[in-house]
Amino acid sequence: MSQYENVTVIKKANLYFDGKVSSRTVLFPDGTKKTLGIMLPGDYEFGTDAKEIMEILAGDLKVLLPGETEWLHIAGEGEFTVPANAKFKLQVASITDYACSYIQE
Repeated sequence: MSQYENVTVIKKANLYFDGKVSSRTVLFPDGTKKTLGIMLPGDYEFGTDAKEIMEILAGDLKVLLPGETEWLHIAGEGEFTVPANAKFKLQVASITDYACSYIQE
């Protein structure tokens, strides 16, 4: 999906790691939520409350998912899923454009 229709966008940015990671929240009529954001190069660790599907739209990064010992490398486009109530690590090598979907189960 290259665009979202009939949504509400929260103007205020979500800022993390001194602004090196930022996103905007997109709310859908069915109550679901996504964020659209940019990550600058750096090493980050995030925690989740809900299950997340991270869609990488452009960039170069490695992700270490919970319970894994091997880093997953994504160059260009890709996707990974993080379970609820978990932590994951990112090593971002170049500016990365992403969309994150929050899954309520």
